Amino acid sequence: MKKRITITDIAKAVGTSVTTVSFILNGKAKERRISDTVNKRVLEYVKRVGYKPSQLVRNAPGGQTKVLALLADDINNTFVSEVGRHIERIASGLGYHMVYCNTGNDTRQINQFVRLCIDKEIDGVFLMPSDDLEETILKIKKQRIPVVFFDRFISTLDVPYVISDNRKGAYEATKYLSEIGGRRVGLVSLYSNQTQMRARLDGYMDAMDELQQQSFIRKLNVDGPGDEVGEQIVSFIVDNKLDAILFASHYLAIDGLKAMKGKTNVFPQIATFDDHVLFELHTPAISVVIQDGKAVATELMQIMITEIDGNLRGEYKVVVPCTLLVREAPTS
Repeated sequence: MKKRITITDIAKAVGTSVTTVSFILNGKAKERRISDTVNKRVLEYVKRVGYKPSQLVRNAPGGQTKVLALLADDINNTFVSEVGRHIERIASGLGYHMVYCNTGNDTRQINQFVRLCIDKEIDGVFLMPSDDLEETILKIKKQRIPVVFFDRFISTLDVPYVISDNRKGAYEATKYLSEIGGRRVGLVSLYSNQTQMRARLDGYMDAMDELQQQSFIRKLNVDGPGDEVGEQIVSFIVDNKLDAILFASHYLAIDGLKAMKGKTNVFPQIATFDDHVLFELHTPAISVVIQDGKAVATELMQIMITEIDGNLRGEYKVVVPCTLLVREAPTS
């Protein structure tokens, strides 16, 4: 990706100083007695390259805002907040500030935030992409604003990404549940085309195929009331006489635990993606597939700074290992 145009680049291209360009962009050419020739040359070049200065850039040295944005489904999510915390720590050491946007996985909301990032000329965007974002991402790339996907990616777009090894994480959790729980291991996931959810389904199937055991899969729509989701999970367990169950997300696990409360006859062995304080406090404690937020953040920042500096070459597709945290495995 080409390095983003700054007022420093404009000054070099037209053969004048950064200060002169700044005065012209702020409409102070006459006040500062800048010649009409220079004024015209700068404005024509700015129009030709499509440069649109924001108020942030006008007040920043070298044409950088030194601000990065993180756009995520839910910034209160345990994994997202951990990634954000580590990104902010690294970014602060490099002189950058962070802004956070809660998108709710809503394409319209993401588009609004992206428009804001373009208007304010944010230096870079970390994005959890939703479906149908191709046009939006192309808008960002046209403005030469670096973008790095995390948690998931869009296969049709040439955008760097950092993701967790969801497939192997699900595979290892499923194998573990089979070892401690029995042959009837189920998966509760979402109706979703997002790459992380597809990878978790693939990992579950890898393990079941290897074990030569029947698969039991229930996909849910979480837009409805939590009680309905919980009832569907309980019915799935009871109807299929499941010995163990893997939840593809922590919020599905929480809905399931609430619905299973007091129903000891339907309580299978459980593992889930992403930790939550409830899982450690629950009896028995819930085993979890842990995503390494610190490692993800480190990779994201390394790619982002490389891209901001204009030194990104080739494809950047980073997969960070997950860890299975086993809690209270039953004794024989």
